[in-house]
Amino acid sequence: MKLDGKVALITGAGSGFGKATSILFAKEGAKVVAVDKDPNTAQQTVEVIKQNGNEASPVRADVSESRDCEMMINYAVEKYGRLDILFNNAGIPMVPTPVENIDEAVWDRVLTVNLKSVFLGCKYAIPVLKRFGGGVILNTSSVSGVRVRPGGGAYAASKGAVTHFTKVLALELGPFKIRVATISPVISETPLGLGLLTDKMKEDMDATRKAFLSTIPIGRLVDPQDVANAALFLASDESSMITGIDLLVDGGRAIA
Repeated sequence: MKLDGKVALITGAGSGFGKATSILFAKEGAKVVAVDKDPNTAQQTVEVIKQNGNEASPVRADVSESRDCEMMINYAVEKYGRLDILFNNAGIPMVPTPVENIDEAVWDRVLTVNLKSVFLGCKYAIPVLKRFGGGVILNTSSVSGVRVRPGGGAYAASKGAVTHFTKVLALELGPFKIRVATISPVISETPLGLGLLTDKMKEDMDATRKAFLSTIPIGRLVDPQDVANAALFLASDESSMITGIDLLVDGGRAIA
């Protein structure tokens, strides 16, 4: 097992990428702290993990709140005695909107949940990882931080910032044996992915799906398992010489 004996905290664990990664990490031997703002979905993820004979605990936390981020890190250490992997995965979408029409509250909320939460998770996790001799921090970014589409101003800005913040962290934390990387998926049919669509786009999902697929050379949308597999590689010792990268899980969208 690739993560045997490790303790991993994953935010946004109740659905999509976070749920798939939580289940895979647990299967690979990690004890998982499954964090989500919705306690019911966090519990559902944990139930799947336990049904598979593996170990996990649910935590309800709003990652945009400093006190909640501090609490979830402390919980992991109190529950399992250590922390090895932090996956800052939680995020929110925005409906495509011209910049001049973006409500200031929407801008603030997207930047807070998608960017500030990564800072807060790292702020409280880094001293713990240093204390235990190293670890891995993964941050979910997006191909939107590399290859933009019209109307995604706040979302693209938040994800581009996450990618660059990750590179700063990699330089700061390398001497402490803490590796840091981003994973940047293309759009998926997860709750977050669907939140990136307008009502008009949702009315004809076949046409919308076809339009997105035409921009992805491999010819399919990303599946949560694709992201989970990428996260497992980056979290495991197989990538022990890899830090500071942005791993695009985008089927070639960024270069098309």
